[in-house]
Amino acid sequence: MNTNKIYGLYGDDDVLLNAVKSFMNEGVKINEVYTPFPVHGLDKALGLRKTRISDLAFVYGAYGLILMIIITWYMMIYDWPQDIGGKPSFTWGENATAFAVPMFEFTVFCAAHFMSITYLIRCGLYPGAKAKNPDPRTTDDKFLIEIESDQVDKVKDLFVETGAEEVSVRRFIKA
Repeated sequence: MNTNKIYGLYGDDDVLLNAVKSFMNEGVKINEVYTPFPVHGLDKALGLRKTRISDLAFVYGAYGLILMIIITWYMMIYDWPQDIGGKPSFTWGENATAFAVPMFEFTVFCAAHFMSITYLIRCGLYPGAKAKNPDPRTTDDKFLIEIESDQVDKVKDLFVETGAEEVSVRRFIKA
C-alpha cells in the first residue's frame, strides 16, 4: 500500500501556529510538527492531551525519598549508631530532622535524573538514536508540518494558502 507524506516548511512560528489551526479546522490530521524550539500554544492547537510525565516525576521523587529514609536508618541507626553532641541515636524518628536535608536533596536528585532518562527514551533522543526529522533545517530556523494523506492536491493547496515556503511530497510503501 502506498502512502503519501506531504511536508510544508514554514519560516515563522506564528505562521506555523495559524497553519496548524487552519488544518485542524479543515479536518486534516497532522502527523507531526518539527520545530527548532518549543512553540507556545502548539500542543493545544494540535489537540494533544496533557502528558503524564509529571506523574512519573512524583513517583521518581517518592522512590528517592523512600530510598534515602532506608539509607539513613541503616547507616546512622542500625549499622553504626553514634553519640553526636550527647544525643544518642535510638530511633530514626528522633533524628529525622537531622536527615531532612539529605532526604530532600536525594529526592530531587532521583526525580531529575530519572526524568531526564525517561524523557530521552520516550522521545527517542538517547545516544545512538537515528534522527527522525525529515528536514535538517528544522533544527536551525525552520518549522515543518508532516501530513499523511491520499488527497495530495488538497493538502498542497492548504499549505500554500497558509503561507508555507516549501511544499514537498514523498511516497512511501507500507508493507
